[in-house]
Amino acid sequence: MKKDHGAIKNDEIKLIWLIVGELATWIGASFIWPLTSVYLNKQLHISLSMIGVVLFCNCLGNIIGSIISGRLYDRMNPYPLVLWGLGLDAVVLFLMAAFHGWPEYWIWLIITGFLGGWNGTLINSIATSLKKYPGRYVFNVLYFSQNLGVVTGTLIVGYLYDFSITLLFVIAASLFVIAFLNAIFNYRPIIAFHKERMAKVHKGGAQKAEPMIKPNFMMTMAFFTTLGITWLMYMNWESNLSVYMVSLGIPFHLYSLLWTLNASVIVVMQGILARFPKLFKNLFHQIIFGIIMFSISFVTLVFAKDFFHFALSMFILTLGESTAFPAIPAFVNDLSPLSSKGKYQGFTMVASGIGRAFGPLFGGLVIDRAGYISFFWIAAIVILAMIVLMVPLYSRLHNKLKIYK
Repeated sequence: MKKDHGAIKNDEIKLIWLIVGELATWIGASFIWPLTSVYLNKQLHISLSMIGVVLFCNCLGNIIGSIISGRLYDRMNPYPLVLWGLGLDAVVLFLMAAFHGWPEYWIWLIITGFLGGWNGTLINSIATSLKKYPGRYVFNVLYFSQNLGVVTGTLIVGYLYDFSITLLFVIAASLFVIAFLNAIFNYRPIIAFHKERMAKVHKGGAQKAEPMIKPNFMMTMAFFTTLGITWLMYMNWESNLSVYMVSLGIPFHLYSLLWTLNASVIVVMQGILARFPKLFKNLFHQIIFGIIMFSISFVTLVFAKDFFHFALSMFILTLGESTAFPAIPAFVNDLSPLSSKGKYQGFTMVASGIGRAFGPLFGGLVIDRAGYISFFWIAAIVILAMIVLMVPLYSRLHNKLKIYK
């Protein structure tokens, strides 16, 4: 396996400031998405089918934002890009606090979806510039921060929703202001990094970005496909599983408790992975372990009829989420040339976004025609098929892969 370390001797953004940015933005974002369906349906009296369209548009905006910002990261100075993204997100949330009727809420949600993809891709892309720590460690810590933000945000929103919807939007906007100020003062080293990166990319008069070699490209496409398929199935935990559990006589508040378990296991697992970065032999082994856990979790759902068994399924699912999801962007980073790291981090977000956008629709169609048990088997088999795709491919290509550090 060839290695091209590509080390850039330059000051870099401290990891702690990326963590602060992730926490602030994910807590703020978690004030919005959990209440959207309830707020639109119960207070604005929007139909569930229309809410589905609204959420799809939000995901579509996220995908477009990811593509554009990833491309721009590779060509432009990332510092103003991230400032514009965080600043505009804060402005939109303040506007949501003042105007949250219909249809303006829909418009704001599309814009926040776009900016969420924009900011998320830029943060992941900036994370690739950190050389002080291994990429695996950086992405594990960032994933930990995201989920800690989700846990905190969803916990707070449950208490504040009945008090004031306007206050929720103001607090969310204020958190993005904090992220914006953090970026202004602490993300400036990325300017020098960008200049040296451009000098390295165009060294010797070269004007074109270095293309990704074929083995790397084939491996990243396998990762993107796996990520999209896994999210396609995973999203049904957030949509159709609640209906299934309630139909079995399990109270809705116990379904909500599963997500507390999910967030708790993610936080614990990320802490373990951060403390023991060599728990897995390499990133590929970590990804395979995670995808296998995803498949097993859907098999266990076939036999789940009470809360304990659903909790067991969620625990197994979360083992998969907490290991595979941060490892894939870390491996993609290793496979991406210096001149196109933003592009491929953007594609990572796009693959996730496509799965999230179409997951509930796909699951609903299968469940309507064949039932929940059939869907669980289909999900388990299709996810397992990704293992069948990746393992032989990696065995054939791993000696030909070029690793960029």
